[in-house]
Amino acid sequence: MANTLRLEIVTPLEKAYSEDVERVVIPGIEGEMGIYPMHIPVMTEIKPGDLRILKDGIETDYAVGEGFAEITQTGVTVLTDMAIKESAIDERTVEKAIERAQAALRSTEAMSAEEIATAEANLRKSIVQLRVKRRQK
Repeated sequence: MANTLRLEIVTPLEKAYSEDVERVVIPGIEGEMGIYPMHIPVMTEIKPGDLRILKDGIETDYAVGEGFAEITQTGVTVLTDMAIKESAIDERTVEKAIERAQAALRSTEAMSAEEIATAEANLRKSIVQLRVKRRQK
C-alpha cells in the first residue's frame, strides 16, 4: 500500500518485527526521527531508546539498543543488538539489572576496559527498557 511502509527489526537472535506500518519513530544519534512512507533514503546510526510504531492507529513501543537503520521510500530496516516489546519488559527484572550494573561500575579497578564497556552498555540498555516500560503507565 502507498500509505504504509515495511518495518523490519532484526537482532542477532531473531527478526523481532516484520510488518507494514503507517509510521515509525526511531532513536537516532542526533535525536528522534519520524519516518513515513515515501521518506527520502537514509542510512543512520541509532542509539538505545524508544522505537515507536504506528500500525492501524495503535502505537506500540520497543526498547532498542545500538545499531543502524536503513530507510527507503517503501521500508525501514533496523539492525540492533536489542529489541524488546514494551509489554515483554519485566520492570522488576530490569531494576535488578540496573542495580547489578551500577554495583559492577562502582568497583572498576579489577575490571578490564572491555568489562567496563560491557557493564556500561548493559546499564544503558536496562535504563532504556525501564524508561519505555514506565512511559506506558
